[in-house]
Amino acid sequence: MSGVLRSEWTKLRTTSGTAWLLLGLVVATIGIGWLATAVTTCTHSDCFLDPTQLSLTGVQLGQIVVAVLAVMLFGNEYSTGLIRLTLAATPRRWTVLAAKALVLTGPVLLAAGVAVAGSVVAGRQYQSVPFRLTPVLGTVIYLALIALFSLGLAAIVRSAAVAIGIVLGLCYAYPLLAAATGDPAWVRRLLQIGPTTAGQNIMSTVDPETLAHAPWNGLGVLALWTAGTLLTAAVLLHRRDA
Repeated sequence: MSGVLRSEWTKLRTTSGTAWLLLGLVVATIGIGWLATAVTTCTHSDCFLDPTQLSLTGVQLGQIVVAVLAVMLFGNEYSTGLIRLTLAATPRRWTVLAAKALVLTGPVLLAAGVAVAGSVVAGRQYQSVPFRLTPVLGTVIYLALIALFSLGLAAIVRSAAVAIGIVLGLCYAYPLLAAATGDPAWVRRLLQIGPTTAGQNIMSTVDPETLAHAPWNGLGVLALWTAGTLLTAAVLLHRRDA
């Protein structure tokens, strides 16, 4: 396993876009969060604004950045044919998936931690943003789960473009489609089962009764989706030809 980890870490480290994507995650998340708090004037006592969630607005873009980074790990190898060499050198194919997941998780957690903490600090310049552990820690975990979910998708569909399209659809189109049903009961059900819509409840700190899930429960839904996706990817890697 150690040899596979070194190999996958070398691939991730030497890929030209890795550092830029991690930097983009930090800059985009903090920048958009800072801008959102700066232009929002709803500060009076009867305002229903969630200042913590507002400061984390940049996560809406940051999640796509980590998804792109994750998809690259498999997408690049399938597009170049390198996956054949990778799997030939590692008979236990699930080991490749596990190694890619491990080398991906570390940098994403580090960059996400900086991005989320920076967003909250930046937001305090314009809003009374409390530093609460649940949304801060939970949002870091959310971004890591999105990365692992995207990694599993890329292994399943074997196409970077298709995997990114699915993630984009779940992040942005799915909530709109759920709202378009018009039935509040169905809207709530759909938001409860969607991986991103459930997971993003972790960012909320006010009016918990209005959420589709309690914050950690929602993150648990995303974790189940991620585990299922990675398990499916492991099975398909074992059964399919490269």
